[in-house]
Amino acid sequence: MTRPPTLDPDWTPEAVVFDCDGTLIDSEQHWQRARAIVLRGFGHAPDEEFAERAKGLHYRDCGVLMAELVGAPDHAQDMTQQLLNTFRALVAREPVSTRGARELVRTLERVAPLAVASNCPEDVVRFSLESVNLRRHFRHIVVPDDRIRPKPHPDTYAEAARRLGVPGGRALAVEDSVNGMKAAVAAGLRVVGVGPRPAPKDAALADLWVASLDDPALMAWAESRPTAADRSDTAHTAGAAGASDSADAADAKVPRPGGPTRQDPAGAS
Repeated sequence: MTRPPTLDPDWTPEAVVFDCDGTLIDSEQHWQRARAIVLRGFGHAPDEEFAERAKGLHYRDCGVLMAELVGAPDHAQDMTQQLLNTFRALVAREPVSTRGARELVRTLERVAPLAVASNCPEDVVRFSLESVNLRRHFRHIVVPDDRIRPKPHPDTYAEAARRLGVPGGRALAVEDSVNGMKAAVAAGLRVVGVGPRPAPKDAALADLWVASLDDPALMAWAESRPTAADRSDTAHTAGAAGASDSADAADAKVPRPGGPTRQDPAGAS
């Protein structure tokens, strides 16, 4: 099935799930530096091919990939821990949100509840969001564990939508990695892709692709969505009107005093 080239102007998400690294937090630069620091400690310099393969991977998978790259598979666990420790230190030193992240989060928070789905450890995600004052906007943080598989499996996005109380098809994902978009699509979410546009096959995973979260078309779409409060008022009004109509219809069937009844021949037609 061909996915639509843009977000439906008549569709409003009932939940929005953001990726964290590279989407809300400009942390891909930190992951790249952390990988380079660890690899150099093993006498190896990363190249562009490695950087592309590593982007969006769960950090444990990245540690395995790094160990294979330097020809030391037995050091995968050690390299994974070094990678995570180095990344934490870099984020603590220089936390930076991505362009437009604050504005889009605040706008969409009025439209629907928000969650984060990430491949990183929860404490790293929490720390990263708190470091740029975004944590308070998100009801849930979903990360891999014993029962939730990492992206590109759909588990993190499916679980985030479930915790927000909606089916995947009524939720929107905001993602910067191909693995993340594959996960979101597999979970049934519509997708906004962020960052440099990948190959056409991968770009087709997204309903809308933007270079950054401050993209005018994305912001205009978000700002034009009815707020959750407005939708609630509309549903309440419609419900009350429906109840009133039902009551009127039921009332019309009740015989009036002195009026015809089924046993009253005068009332027969």
